[in-house]
Amino acid sequence: MAIVGTGYVADLYMRSRDLHPDIQVAGAFDIRQDRLAAFCNYWNLTPFASLSDLLRALPKGGIVLNLTNPAAHHDVTRACLEADHHVYSEKPLAMELGQARELVDLARRTGKLLGGAPCSHLSEAAQTLATATRTGTCGPVRLVYAELDDGFIPQAPHQKWLSESGAPWPYENEMQTGCTLEHAGYVLTWLVAMFGSIHSITAFSAATVDKGLEPECRVPDTSIGILKFRSGPIVRLTCTIVAPHDHRVLLTGDRGTLEVRDTWDNNAKVHFRRRFVVRRRLLESPIPRRLRLAQGPAGRRAKRRGAASMDFLLGPEEMFRHLSQGGVNRCADQMALHVTEAALHLQNAGEASETYLMQTACDPVPAMEWAGSLR
Repeated sequence: MAIVGTGYVADLYMRSRDLHPDIQVAGAFDIRQDRLAAFCNYWNLTPFASLSDLLRALPKGGIVLNLTNPAAHHDVTRACLEADHHVYSEKPLAMELGQARELVDLARRTGKLLGGAPCSHLSEAAQTLATATRTGTCGPVRLVYAELDDGFIPQAPHQKWLSESGAPWPYENEMQTGCTLEHAGYVLTWLVAMFGSIHSITAFSAATVDKGLEPECRVPDTSIGILKFRSGPIVRLTCTIVAPHDHRVLLTGDRGTLEVRDTWDNNAKVHFRRRFVVRRRLLESPIPRRLRLAQGPAGRRAKRRGAASMDFLLGPEEMFRHLSQGGVNRCADQMALHVTEAALHLQNAGEASETYLMQTACDPVPAMEWAGSLR
């Protein structure tokens, strides 16, 4: 693979390489020469002077990781596909649904794979939760509460947040893109992988805090959505940079509840609370049962805290597996497009949104080979 964009997130992908020794990095390119030099020096990679140089050097069958700023995703991905390369793009695929559709159509016309982040639905935690829902542990899922609240970020010491090779966290770009476009996918991919297509979304989004930028940034920093899935479940999803940090997801079914405390942790525990009656009271068990897969991805666990507790290369690895072995591709363009459409609507809903009917569709994602059953 080769990397385009060597900012903050690129270090997280490179650190994940420790878990994927078979993946070779051909080199990197960035329009910021100082950042490119620092990144390549730190990771001992080949720097390319231009995007065209990188695309010419990448062997056929390789994958370009598009880790540029969201506003550049469409143009960079298009150039890579037109150069006859597969692409794995950071979220979103594009800043407009029409542009995202264009990229999917181009990939299919040229016979290239197009995958999109996030890929945490391939993690042990997500696969455990999906297996529990698929096998009916809590009964049919009726309602889901999902939170992606990151704390009061404008007051955080974000100026001190540096990546491993020294890239600053791109605060201004994050604020101008919007936290929902940046982060909602971390839950949307889990939900779409488990339940398939979203039928409709009723959402509200607004700018609620001063982000300290000039001119003032009025991009929504809070969104609240009600998502109705074609297969039945109703989901309430919140995404903010205002409310205290909370990355929980809670599924309620006929027999009880399933809960994951942090969807950003690939190794997060999955708990089941059985519902029962004591005398005249209906209760959920005060002592949850931890669910474990009968067979997990041994030796493949991200061990660091925060965002680095995610393995960012699970998606590219899945694309490489599909290229070499065939079969189902769990990181396919239909999921990336569907998640992009949902995130775009949640971000841009505004304060007087009507119910939005989704235009794209996505089938549930088959379980990983090692995630067939629970202990």
